[in-house]
Amino acid sequence: MAIEAVIFDFGGVLTSSPFEAFARFETARGLPVDIIRRTNAANHLENAWARFERAEVDIETFDRLFAEESLALGAEVRGREVLPLLQGDLRPEMVEALKRIKAQFKTGCITNNLPANAIGSMTGRSLYIAEVMVLFDHVIESAKIGLRKPDPRIYKMMVETLKVDPDNCVYLDDLGVNLKPAREMGMTTIKVTSGAQAIAELEKATGLKLG
Repeated sequence: MAIEAVIFDFGGVLTSSPFEAFARFETARGLPVDIIRRTNAANHLENAWARFERAEVDIETFDRLFAEESLALGAEVRGREVLPLLQGDLRPEMVEALKRIKAQFKTGCITNNLPANAIGSMTGRSLYIAEVMVLFDHVIESAKIGLRKPDPRIYKMMVETLKVDPDNCVYLDDLGVNLKPAREMGMTTIKVTSGAQAIAELEKATGLKLG
């Protein structure tokens, strides 16, 4: 396989996973284990989270809907309380790998994100996020286009913009549900569980020394 492009998810790939913060929050509040992740996963194409990432609802509506959905699964969690937990730390080893990959291949980022200014406390992250985003040849943000992963159309948009064959692409994401459509298109997929693991699999897929 001749690699033409490497396409990244952002949160949980170039940054640490928010799942760690979810677990700490649940423990501190005495909430059922994985209540946040289970709420996100239930009806995952049309739930509060999905609609917010497509910018179909405002923050007040998201807050209420998420509370209703989580309560139905065992405990009420306000949507507003979940949003600050999304702030992961950049993985410098992944950013360095991205820089080395960019020198050889086309690069893209497909991210399910939130509407601009959804969380005031996250605005301080914008500078370092911008410094990473400029490393991509193309970025697709769910909240800007009204589509989110795992909708197959979002992956199609990326390969068409990059002008590459899916069979010659590598795609990284921390969620299996988001990898499936990319794999079905013909991409080589990597499920990211840590920076070291992702880099090892990237080296194997691209033939580059990234560590």
